[in-house]
Amino acid sequence: MKSNPSFESSTRNQRPETRNLLTHTRNGWYCPQGDFYIDPTQKVDRAIITHAHADHSRWGMKHYLSHHYNEGVMKRRLGKDISFEGINYGEKRHINGVQVSFHPAGHIPGSAQIRLEYKGDIWVITGDYKCNDDGLSTPFELVKCHHFITESTFGLPVFNWESQDKIIQQVNDYWASCVAKGEHLILTAYSLGKAQRLLNLLDRSIGQIHCHGAIVEMNRGLEESGALNNCSKDFHDYLPLKDFSPKNGETCLFIMPPSGISDGFLKKLKNYRTANCSGWMALRGRQRWDNLDKGFVISDHADWKELIWACKETGAEDIRAVHGYTEVLERYLVAGF
Repeated sequence: MKSNPSFESSTRNQRPETRNLLTHTRNGWYCPQGDFYIDPTQKVDRAIITHAHADHSRWGMKHYLSHHYNEGVMKRRLGKDISFEGINYGEKRHINGVQVSFHPAGHIPGSAQIRLEYKGDIWVITGDYKCNDDGLSTPFELVKCHHFITESTFGLPVFNWESQDKIIQQVNDYWASCVAKGEHLILTAYSLGKAQRLLNLLDRSIGQIHCHGAIVEMNRGLEESGALNNCSKDFHDYLPLKDFSPKNGETCLFIMPPSGISDGFLKKLKNYRTANCSGWMALRGRQRWDNLDKGFVISDHADWKELIWACKETGAEDIRAVHGYTEVLERYLVAGF
């Protein structure tokens, strides 16, 4: 894949010590030697993007470098004219002497850990990740390094995921029970990643599935980039929410983003149940707080055991936690594995 010249050269001549290869700034993680940012929060010239979720992939960057699976989604969200360069897992770029490569994070399709190497010193910044194979995303790859910057969204011992097969069976059983009672089921899930994971796992023989327009758009973006080529299910075997028309005796399952449920839509349904698919459902009382009928603990992030395992197995002597319960994870790591 041809390189974007904007990512291959820079006018900067700084050569800092390798211990400062990545520094945290108000604009996000910055590599002074390479003169680029990783998942920047403000407008910068050169941005390396771990994945296409909106809190990691923002509008306004002059140039974007990300896994090519993210192109369709990012151009839909940020504009079709953005300067985007795609890269494969394991492919290397050399930016001002810094070797940069992307490695599977297992979070959502196209998600990557970013590996940086300079003067023999190796840094890895994970972005968001999970270590269990969900059958949709490219599975997590452990990358040995000296410095490991890990997310810790669910960095508490209470977050301990059950197997995907067990949870999906619970979802399918609950859906089937709703159908038997003549009730619709509204499943809320993030439009990018979680929704596609559900579409790939749900038992289509139970009933008809409708997807919110935001999910349809993400499906199209992922399909355009080839991110859904290896899925076991046909991602066209559902109906857009806009095509839903209530019929006597017919019950359906609706996959919607949490913010996508309107009062107008609910008025169309006489009998329905609501359920959310999220790691936060592991918190006691969360289902009640969110006024849900059911909660399913399905997360696209590493749980406590996976975080500890990854930190240990990288072999890194310098580990930093970002996002979520950082202090708890860091205290545990300082105390020893």
